[in-house]
Amino acid sequence: MLQRMEVFDGEKVIEEFEELTRDAERVQVETLKKILEENGWAEYLQNLGLNGRTDPQSFKECVPLATHDDFEAYIQRIADGDSSPVLTGKPIKSMSLSSGTTKGRPKFIPFNDSLVETTMQTFLTSFAFRNRQVPIGNGKALQFIYSSKQFKTKGGLAAGTATTNVFRSPKFKSMMKSIQSQCCSPDEVIFGSDVHQSLYCHLLCGLIYRDEVELVYSSFAHSIILAFRTFEQVWEELCSNIRDGVLSSWVIDPSIRAAMSKLLKPDPELADLIYKKCAGLSNWSGLIPELFPNAKYIHGIMTGSMEPYLMKLRHYAGHLPLMSADYGSSEGWIGPNVNPLLPPELTTFAVLPNVGYFEFIPLKANAQDQEQEGAQENKPVGLTEVKIGEEYEIVVTNVAGLYRYRLGDVVKVIGFHNATPELKFVCRSNILPSINIDKISEKDLQLAVEAARNVVAAEKLELVEFTSHVDMSSEPGHYVIFWEISGEAKEEVLRECCNRLDKAFQDAGYVSSREVKAIGALELRVVRKGTFCKIMEHSLSLGSTMNQYKTPRAVSSTNTTVLHILCSNVVNSYFSTAF
Repeated sequence: MLQRMEVFDGEKVIEEFEELTRDAERVQVETLKKILEENGWAEYLQNLGLNGRTDPQSFKECVPLATHDDFEAYIQRIADGDSSPVLTGKPIKSMSLSSGTTKGRPKFIPFNDSLVETTMQTFLTSFAFRNRQVPIGNGKALQFIYSSKQFKTKGGLAAGTATTNVFRSPKFKSMMKSIQSQCCSPDEVIFGSDVHQSLYCHLLCGLIYRDEVELVYSSFAHSIILAFRTFEQVWEELCSNIRDGVLSSWVIDPSIRAAMSKLLKPDPELADLIYKKCAGLSNWSGLIPELFPNAKYIHGIMTGSMEPYLMKLRHYAGHLPLMSADYGSSEGWIGPNVNPLLPPELTTFAVLPNVGYFEFIPLKANAQDQEQEGAQENKPVGLTEVKIGEEYEIVVTNVAGLYRYRLGDVVKVIGFHNATPELKFVCRSNILPSINIDKISEKDLQLAVEAARNVVAAEKLELVEFTSHVDMSSEPGHYVIFWEISGEAKEEVLRECCNRLDKAFQDAGYVSSREVKAIGALELRVVRKGTFCKIMEHSLSLGSTMNQYKTPRAVSSTNTTVLHILCSNVVNSYFSTAF
């Protein structure tokens, strides 16, 4: 159903989306059939006895629920050069690298042209709905996007992050040019060798085209914040570059310098204008519309682990609306945001029923039921069988060789768009290890941090970043929360923050365990400025890109490098006295 046209017709795209979602159940059956017809004789499925059958019942009876660990040996064989039908009928010719957020290391994920097609369909659909609400013209987009270098696996397959694979696709690049404002930055900046040089030049390109910028975009909200935090530090240098028409000497990437030399010309008038605007801002509030007067909105993923950044993003955005981008993962897309004017906290995603085959594992409402020894996991239900108000873990069968793959995402069904569910992302499942009978989710952590950050906010300080760790080095084990804040806070303020964090965890297992001292006092460790930037640099060194990087909200003991970065930069530590 992917629309192929030289001139983008948003209403036609929406019409196709409405048709797909009205008959979501039939489309799901057809999607599974197509996937199995193309891949049914692959080794993985043959070993499970599917024998070419393509109906949902046979598929579920033969193929078990799986995680990446179940596929890892098969994927490694492909990466090492096995061109036989291991997971798919047609050979996999490239690999994606996941962000590595969950386990602290990137993992290989099969990538093919079919995933590019589903990405294009998702982007087309969301853009059609977004452009219906807030049309953009023939201006430019300030896009903070980055692409890592591709490399070759042992077997000679091209490998890179999922975003890199997509951005390098000629089909995708052509499609983006047809539907969206032209990126301010040339490809050489996007594909630059160093993220800091690329970020600086993204900002510079945006300023050069400031009157033409219609939207500001990055994959994740935190990347936009990083960009304008950087701007706060380098704005005078940027003005100097514009005034003289000469790029800073520390930008040494030859391809970036060559590309920027074609754009950068002496413009003292523009430099003076930007300088006056920046000098007149007391706390950088409304910075984005001040710099880009014709910008209409800010776009990027703003849900889930990005929600803690919304306060700062709104600070920079001023009156501009924040439009949350679509729901997907390195393993593939799930659904677009078809209600773009909803605030990010209320954003939902309508599942596209033809981009994969979806199942949903119901999550028991009673957390104690989940703890009962031997309790049976709920049976997955189909896309159209989910119930409004209930929470589920998503299972996906994608177009690139992953079958009944547990994404590890928890979603809540908010409603239906025709016959397809509208999902709200809740959190990653079981992201924090358990100490006793506690079950602290990523959402629980976010809410606790939000309660405590109000204390430092009252002191005119900002919580820059945070993460957590379960310390089992002594009995009983206890939770550690690492904070980076914008300035020095008084000791009594930080002690209050520590107590607020501890009391804010409402999980019954945690509260009861704290009361009987089965879990020790929560510890707040304040780290030096720049600590989380060091963690980001470490992740980028492992092959991630800024497009995919997310601060890990839980750091396990096995993630020794990140834990060492955190612990070696602690400046103060406080223990809760709340219980």
